[in-house]
Amino acid sequence: METALYLPVKRFLEKLGFTVKGEVGGCDLVALSADDPPIVVIGELKLTFNLELILQAVDRAGACDEVWLAARLSVRGKGREGDARYRNLCRRLGFGMLAVTSTGDVEVIVQPATTAPRRNPKKRSRLVSEHQRRKGDPAMGGSTRAPIMTAYRQQALACAAALSDGPRRVKDLRVGMPDAGKILLHNVYGWFDRAERGIYLLTDAGHAALKRWPQQKLDLAAAE
Repeated sequence: METALYLPVKRFLEKLGFTVKGEVGGCDLVALSADDPPIVVIGELKLTFNLELILQAVDRAGACDEVWLAARLSVRGKGREGDARYRNLCRRLGFGMLAVTSTGDVEVIVQPATTAPRRNPKKRSRLVSEHQRRKGDPAMGGSTRAPIMTAYRQQALACAAALSDGPRRVKDLRVGMPDAGKILLHNVYGWFDRAERGIYLLTDAGHAALKRWPQQKLDLAAAE
């Protein structure tokens, strides 16, 4: 699965000084440098190098400074990573290529361009914001079936954890969670119900969510 590529690529980028998080804004991974403003790197993962991987990278390029394509190194070295036409196309587009070996090592096939591509400021800003607001790295890059643990879902779980022992007032929740009012009002996941004006309680779906993500509950409670 593509998730098997995530940790090796994450470690590779972390050694370069980036903070890496998976499944951010539809990207398999997003990495930020410690600079202000940060350098934004997007990584896309596939089991093999193919045209679809390049097309995904083209779609992402406007929102970042660097794009890395990563795939498994073919067993006999006869995959696209060995095709000069594929490598040259990546060079012309300014994309880097990483090959992940069976032992989890990462080989650089093509370095990304040093010049930044044309940017999409709004998309770039959304990626940076989601990356910075998300606590830890709760989503494995390359995931396709499980719900993504976004920053919003983390905040909703924090509200659910706060309500797990009984109804509470919104103004009390805002002390540790400034967006609690909006999250409770919009009730995107159906986890909350209004007991009376300004007071909310947890629904059965909310209790089930805390059981589904028990570690999230502990992490978020500790972060308050």
